[in-house]
Amino acid sequence: MSQADWLSHLLQIIIVTGQLEVRCAYGAPWRIIWPRAAANEIPYHVIVKGRAIFEDPDSRTVHELGGGDIVLLPHGSAHMLHDGSGETPISTHESTGSAGWMLSENDGGGEQLDLLCGRFFVVPPHDRLVRNYLPPNLVVRAREKHGEEDISSASRQLSGLVGLMRMESAGDRAGGRAILNALSAVLFTLVLRAAAEAEKSTEGLLALAGHPRLAPAIAAMFADPARPWKLPDLADLCGMSRATFMRHFQDKLGRSALDLLTDLRTSMAANELKNPRISTEAVAETVGYQSVAAFRRVFAVKMGMTPGEWRRQAHNVEPSGSDRLTSE
Repeated sequence: MSQADWLSHLLQIIIVTGQLEVRCAYGAPWRIIWPRAAANEIPYHVIVKGRAIFEDPDSRTVHELGGGDIVLLPHGSAHMLHDGSGETPISTHESTGSAGWMLSENDGGGEQLDLLCGRFFVVPPHDRLVRNYLPPNLVVRAREKHGEEDISSASRQLSGLVGLMRMESAGDRAGGRAILNALSAVLFTLVLRAAAEAEKSTEGLLALAGHPRLAPAIAAMFADPARPWKLPDLADLCGMSRATFMRHFQDKLGRSALDLLTDLRTSMAANELKNPRISTEAVAETVGYQSVAAFRRVFAVKMGMTPGEWRRQAHNVEPSGSDRLTSE
């Protein structure tokens, strides 16, 4: 793994799994309403074929989506997808296949939609990183035509991934559920890669990672969060003065470099504390704190509990769920 591979470093700290839950085969008019997701869940939708209007009332976002487009909601906002006609939706009927996901259909004769819906599950407390540093929703377009010169682009790779998901969800073959869930986990990483490559993000971690001058600092912090980074060191990596670096970093991320480092270290510590054989003192040193008292203080502020309380809770947490979609 190269030092510049911030995304792999991030996904070593946070644990994300994916699950396809619903395949929607509708004819217009149709409408789907999704409630707010649980704190550790990120809904996603893949437009396999057709067109959909996506609305996120929390961020007042509206997108028109087409075949191959993918939308993620890192903040788990309640949202809606519909055909855009404004007409009363046709009632749906559902069935569950042996692969475990649900097929939702209607008898609409209008424009046809083929839609895959699922969720990513982020192991706590890493959902805090997701909500703090990713935008409320991410829309990635994977349907553009590509030449041979950009065969390795994330957008091109997403097109291939969507094709695999479509084929697996269309059949009822052995291992289908496991394959779809594995592909869903890959989808999360590729969407983040594509969003960073597109350099369309105006704020948050993706904006920093896609910023040619600030990217070296992000890569360095993710490669070695425990290093005693000083602002002048990070500024030098970016060829900026300390003041300029601080201003640009804050403008893009909405938080300081120290905030990001502290959150990364806290997440790393939360992982380490799950191992009962590692002392709190050893964890503190591993994540970059020379003083265990300072570590305990920072951890308590960020997590709302002491390292010992987190260690005990981590062994008694059960995954939470949320309601499935409501179609009309």
